[in-house]
Amino acid sequence: MKGEKNVVEWGVFVASLVLIGTTLAILLLDAFRGESKPTDIRVQLGGPIQRAEGWAVPVTIRNEGDETGENVHVEVALQRDKRDVEVAQVTIDFLPRKSEREAWALFRENPDSGKVVARAIGFERP
Repeated sequence: MKGEKNVVEWGVFVASLVLIGTTLAILLLDAFRGESKPTDIRVQLGGPIQRAEGWAVPVTIRNEGDETGENVHVEVALQRDKRDVEVAQVTIDFLPRKSEREAWALFRENPDSGKVVARAIGFERP
C-alpha cells in the first residue's frame, strides 16, 4: 500500500530519534552541570632526538581544564648553570578541554648538554 512505511523507513526514523535525543541530552547536561575548571595547561617533555638540522625534543601539551585554550604558547629552554643557552617556542592554535597535542621544539645544541625545561607562557580564551 502507498501510505504504509516499510521496515527500513521505521528503522531510520527510530535511529534518528535516538541520535537527536542523545545529542540534546548531552548538550543539556553540559549546559547545566556545575562550575567548570578553567583552562589548565600542562607541558611534558620527551627525550631529544638527533636530526640533520640539530636536535628535536618532543613536547606534549595537555589541557586538563574544562575550557578551551587558543593560541597556546609554550617556551622550551635549554639551560646550563640555571641560565638559558637556547630557547624554542611552540604555539598550538586550538587546545580543546581535556585534550592534548604533540609538537617538537628544535635546538641547534645537544639538549643532553644541559637541562631542558618547559612552561606555558600564555593562551587566549575563545
